[in-house]
Amino acid sequence: MANLGFIGLGVMGSEMVNRLLDKGHSITGYNRTRTKAERLVKKGMKWADSPRAVVAAADVTFSMVTNSAALGAVANGADGFLAGMTKGKILVDVSTVSPAYSREIAGKVREKGGDMLDAPVSGSVITLREGKLSVMAGGRRETFEKVEPLLNDIGPKVTYVGENGLALVMKIATNLSLAVQMLAFSEGVLIAEKSGIARETAVDVLTHSVVGSPMVQYRGPFVLEMPDVAWFNVNMMQKDMVLALELGRQLDVPMPTTAVTNEFLTAARGMGMAEKDFAVLFDTLAQMSGVTR
Repeated sequence: MANLGFIGLGVMGSEMVNRLLDKGHSITGYNRTRTKAERLVKKGMKWADSPRAVVAAADVTFSMVTNSAALGAVANGADGFLAGMTKGKILVDVSTVSPAYSREIAGKVREKGGDMLDAPVSGSVITLREGKLSVMAGGRRETFEKVEPLLNDIGPKVTYVGENGLALVMKIATNLSLAVQMLAFSEGVLIAEKSGIARETAVDVLTHSVVGSPMVQYRGPFVLEMPDVAWFNVNMMQKDMVLALELGRQLDVPMPTTAVTNEFLTAARGMGMAEKDFAVLFDTLAQMSGVTR
C-alpha cells in the first residue's frame, strides 16, 4: 500500500482515485469543488484543503487538471503543491499541458528536492473502468521505475518515452489523431446517409471495418446518440489541437489535417457545442451538409 496524494478530481481524476483505492492505496485528495469528492471521501479518501496539504501528506502525488493555466494555479502560491514539496517527494502530473510548461514546473519541483514525471494517459472513462488505459511517462528513468507499479495500477499499458515533456508530446500526437479520425468518420457516415443508407447501418459497417480503431468503435455510435455527459469535450480537444499546432510550427512539421479539424472544432464552439463531446464534429459537418440529427 502506497501513501498517495491526488490533486484534481474531475471525471478522469475521480475514476483514477477510485481505481487506486480499490488497489488498497491510502489517498489524500483535493479538488477546487469539494462536492465532486464526496463519493471518494465516503469510500475512504482523506480530504485536504489545498494542493500544498496534499503533497505534505503524501509520498507520491498525482495531479490531473484541465490545462497549463490550471497546472500553474495548483502549483504556485502559498497553497500550491510546490510549497509542500520537500526532498524525496514525487509529483506525477497526468494532465495534458504544454510540454515546455511541464518542464518548467519539473525544474521548480527539483529545486525543492523532489522530482516530477509527466504521465498523460490515453483512453476514456470507459477504458479506465475496464482497465484498458495506456500511460506514457517522461522524466528521469529512476523516478519512473519507483512509480511504475502505481502507474500500472491505473492502466495496464505503461510506456517510458524519455525525458520530461516527451510523454506530453506523445499524448498530443495521439490526441490530434483522435479528432482527425472523428472528422473523417463523420464524412464517411454523411456521404453514406445522403446516398440513401440508414445512418445506423453506416455506423455499424464503419465501426466494424478496417477503419474501426478503438476510438471509432466506442465514439462512432455517438453520431446516433450523444452521451449526457461529455467524455472529452470540444474545449478540451481544441486545447490539445492547439498544442499540436504549436509543436508543429516549432518543429517545422506541416499539420494540414490537424489545422482543418481544429477549424471544425472552432465551428462547433460557434454553434454552442463547446461543452459537448468532441464527437459533435459530426453535428457540425452534418449541419453544413443540410442533414439533421
